Amino acid sequence: MTTEDQSLLPKTATAPKLNLIFEAAVVTSLTVAVLSLFLFAWIGDGVAHDRTAGFDLAIRNQVHGFASPGLTKAMIAISFLGGDGLTAAAILSVIAFLSLHWRREALWMVVTILGALVLDLSLKYAFHRPRPVPFFVPVPYTYSFPSGHSLFSLCFYGVLAGLLTRRIRSGMLRVLIWTLAALLVAAIGLSRVYLGVHYPSDVIAGYLAASLWVSTLVALDRVRVERKNESGPEA
Repeated sequence: MTTEDQSLLPKTATAPKLNLIFEAAVVTSLTVAVLSLFLFAWIGDGVAHDRTAGFDLAIRNQVHGFASPGLTKAMIAISFLGGDGLTAAAILSVIAFLSLHWRREALWMVVTILGALVLDLSLKYAFHRPRPVPFFVPVPYTYSFPSGHSLFSLCFYGVLAGLLTRRIRSGMLRVLIWTLAALLVAAIGLSRVYLGVHYPSDVIAGYLAASLWVSTLVALDRVRVERKNESGPEA
């Protein structure tokens, strides 16, 4: 066996492992996408036929029972991070990625946010669900279902955490970033129910729509990367 033949062994040995990881990532992403689609359709059907009213009212009243002036200020601030604050953060993140020459990350963020915008507007106008009567803030001018704050927060903060942790080696720091992102996304959804501008089913549906969109993007990206790797040596 020549030296050249021996040099091929590590690559050949690791190829099945890489393929297995790739297939697992694609299957997992598609499974999440399909599950999110079915759950969203189930909730959407319940909303359309007014079967979620009891659940929504019970959760709204329970959350409202914890209301206090200090908590209301905190919830308004948290809600801002899922609205105008998120818009500013998304723009700044794209600028930062481009300045660091992270073009793939910048493209990922632009596609994620634009897709989330189309999805949010399409679903809101498709369901035409009126807003509940807010507790502490004015009535928003858009429809209620699904929650745009929930949809955008999971898309943006989830994708941002994923993009950052791909470039970080520290396992502890990765866990910290993902934990902070998850807590922030959950807090934003809770703030919308607390403020009374969304029904709980709106928030859950927003998370499901975001999961459907992001998991689909992940699966498509994995397929694109695999095809690129396969055609790379020939090119």
